[in-house]
Amino acid sequence: MNKPIDTVLFDLDGTLLDTAPDLAFALNSVLIEQQRQALAFETIRPWVSHGGTVLIQNGFQLEADNPTIPALRTRFLEIYTENIAKHTRFFEGTEQVLSHLENQGIKWGIVTNKMTDLTELLLEKLKLNHRSCCTVCGDTLSVCKPNPAPLFHACKLANTNPDNCIYIGDALRDIEAGRAAGMRTLVALYGYIDNEDKPEQWGATAMLKQPLDLLSWLKLKRLEP
Repeated sequence: MNKPIDTVLFDLDGTLLDTAPDLAFALNSVLIEQQRQALAFETIRPWVSHGGTVLIQNGFQLEADNPTIPALRTRFLEIYTENIAKHTRFFEGTEQVLSHLENQGIKWGIVTNKMTDLTELLLEKLKLNHRSCCTVCGDTLSVCKPNPAPLFHACKLANTNPDNCIYIGDALRDIEAGRAAGMRTLVALYGYIDNEDKPEQWGATAMLKQPLDLLSWLKLKRLEP
């Protein structure tokens, strides 16, 4: 029998928050500074969940070992930090989801591969830093997703067990980490999923077309405490 859910853990970029507009702006700014042509937002969006290094690699069409990547990434992060909450917003319905969880006494937290300084700045700008029961970032531990260790650490901070948690993410590594941690996993199909991705093959417990689907799923499964 499925145990009731007392904690919902979210990936950040592409799951809890729509950060793509500000990240795309930062990438295009660096491209323009380097006399390159800016890219369409629709081109950049699927890359966002993979982090700044991948954004630079893809945007400049560079191999992973290209020596120019670190400097370009540093400049990208400078611009992103200055504009981190300019256009970033909740995905439609996410605010209602968080309010419902809180009203039902269900804790929620964040497990992201985004670095701590950027995560804390973003959450502070959006006044979320005191609502999350735990925030585990890409540099909180010596490993990050798809390793399950950050999810185990989140459970410790939230004073809960993996089988009482759901982990929601929009990338394969999110589902891999959640499954390895023994959590039920949900794919955020509304997130930054590429046309080449096959989320139906990731082995997740279920898939969410929109954030509010989580509430319907919890009710259907009767997993609320």
